[in-house]
Amino acid sequence: MKKLLIASTLLAATSAQIAAAEEIKLGVFLGFTGAIESIVADMGPGADLAIKEVNDGGGLLGGSTVTAVRGDTTCTDAAVATSAAERLITSDKVSAIVGGDCSGVTTAALQNVAMPNGIVMISPSATSPALSTIEDNGLFFRTAPSDARQGEIVTDILGGKGVKTIAITYTNNDYGKGLAESIERNFTAAGGTVTINTSHEDGKGDYAAEVGALAAAGGEVLVVAGYLDQGGKAVIQASLDTGAFDTFYLPDGMVGDALPEAIGADLNGSYGAAPGTDSPGAAKYSEMATAAGFKAGPFSGETYDAAALIMLAMQAAGSSDSAKLKDKVFDVANAPGEKIFPGELAKGLKILADGGEVDYVGASAVELVGAGESAGNYREIAVDGGKIATVGFR
Repeated sequence: MKKLLIASTLLAATSAQIAAAEEIKLGVFLGFTGAIESIVADMGPGADLAIKEVNDGGGLLGGSTVTAVRGDTTCTDAAVATSAAERLITSDKVSAIVGGDCSGVTTAALQNVAMPNGIVMISPSATSPALSTIEDNGLFFRTAPSDARQGEIVTDILGGKGVKTIAITYTNNDYGKGLAESIERNFTAAGGTVTINTSHEDGKGDYAAEVGALAAAGGEVLVVAGYLDQGGKAVIQASLDTGAFDTFYLPDGMVGDALPEAIGADLNGSYGAAPGTDSPGAAKYSEMATAAGFKAGPFSGETYDAAALIMLAMQAAGSSDSAKLKDKVFDVANAPGEKIFPGELAKGLKILADGGEVDYVGASAVELVGAGESAGNYREIAVDGGKIATVGFR
């Protein structure tokens, strides 16, 4: 009788576990086409890698599995991005979203679709300072730092090279405006001079007028707060062709192998920075990405981390419902708890299932501050020999 009772109890428990298991859909909402598609080529696989790791481990919410559903933000078209987010949420029924990527489309999707439907978004690369204070009902987080922090980094790097005067051109959207304002504010506060701070539109065939204005204002370095697959690249090429500038500072939206490949040796000597860290987690993630057939490029680790945080928060909440998991994101991202690195998601899920706590470090040394954004680590780069080389971390 006792053996029968135990067997019945085990069968009931197993049945409950099977009943609890579900097919969870996770939106991966990035610019697979458009202004930063060469960067996104390594970001999307980052999310996929975290999802595969969790599925292979089998420990999420009683054996639930996760499927990635992609949506294209285009990076710059708010209407297209909003439509894609609407499809992810209302048609595909995703539980949460990794993304968006660029700040303007992320803001549009958050305000128009995610908030009304109560869906969590964790962006790996939307960096506009405006997203720090936007009304989000506790649904929006980001594993990338705000451009308020990037402005400080730009100033530090330029100051370290003895640069006293700069010109700034920025892509005419939320990302470009916010970053340009942050750079000018920090650079002038440090005693530097901004000769001109002006926008450019993406998608134009000719940037002669913009480059002419920049050249007339002058400056030791041209800071290009744009996109490497769009207007930013074209402004650099036009500046080189006319002799307007020969040295460029490259913020995060301009850091990618596609830029020196397109421009060639004339870009040698330019420099910049993008979010990144020399932490053990970053090294481990780089190994994992290489084994999976892609590069741990800019924002790739942050994308892995965004997906990982969502799934860990689900486990901590005991639910894939955004209304519940949103309250657990800070808990799994920060201390106290056992540190969790890339490749250890199954371990983290088990700790949480057993009632323990985790401190997710991940690929980008995740530490959420303020309104739920990364504290901010940066990889300093220089273009040398036609390639991007890492020269330090800040």
